[in-house]
Amino acid sequence: MVRQDNKAQRNASVAIIGAGDFIGAAIARRFAADGYAVHGGRRGGEKLAPLAEEIAASGGRFVGHTLDARSEEAITHFLSAVEADAPLAACIFNVGANVNFPLLDTTERVFRKVWEMACYAGFLSGREAARLMLPRGTGSIFFTGATASVRGGKGYAAFASAKAGLRATAQAMARELGPQGIHVAHLVIDSGVDTAWVRERMGAPDDLPPDRLMNPSSIADTYWMLHNQPRDAWTHELDLRPFGETKPLPSKGGVGVGAINTAPPYHDDTHPSPSLGREGGKEESPCPTPPSGSISPAPMPISYTA
Repeated sequence: MVRQDNKAQRNASVAIIGAGDFIGAAIARRFAADGYAVHGGRRGGEKLAPLAEEIAASGGRFVGHTLDARSEEAITHFLSAVEADAPLAACIFNVGANVNFPLLDTTERVFRKVWEMACYAGFLSGREAARLMLPRGTGSIFFTGATASVRGGKGYAAFASAKAGLRATAQAMARELGPQGIHVAHLVIDSGVDTAWVRERMGAPDDLPPDRLMNPSSIADTYWMLHNQPRDAWTHELDLRPFGETKPLPSKGGVGVGAINTAPPYHDDTHPSPSLGREGGKEESPCPTPPSGSISPAPMPISYTA
């Protein structure tokens, strides 16, 4: 349920680009609970209908959109629609695009498409959000990062380079936009998010102790906190991880699962693996399919977003 911290409706909107089922949805609930008109975009906009109904039932406002974040025209149209509803107060870029391929199996197409989704789309989102916010001299632009934003790992050449590029883009935006009243922040999600898919991939036991994976609502609270920071003490980058990230997990079926920081790659709107777009009118998956064994199955330790 959406918590109602402040039932008064604000004349302000929030745009979530990459409004997936977990982090994206939790952010939507958090801002809607405080009276913002929230708009979420993802490739399959129809999947947002249950979230819209849930938020509406609690007195909030949420509108779902089908959105290809790699399209300049689509991003411009989406943010213009959000602005037309109410002045844009916050834009949150939360697109995933995480794939794991051995270097020699990383095709030009895979590398380029992952960059388009995880870096180029973030640039488009931040630029067009700034275009709307600058005349008012206020607003927040936040980017969801990952471990791969600061460290490349085996099999993550495409994803890590894109996420590192997004981080650098956010830094450049912060330097330019901060003095003009726009708060730009980059959040490094440095662990597994508590979802059924992540638990299955990790081989985590059913009785996993609480707070060993990150709850999407806890992550959303961090975005909310950033949005409400006074501008004399803005944070640009936050590194989020659970307290128990280095503690071994309990055994499952007699097999040690390892530490929390061996969790699988983070996915939100794009789990379990993202489409890399349309070519020739056909929706394609990250082709070619990596050879058997190239993505380590749980419970073997694998890097979380590189």
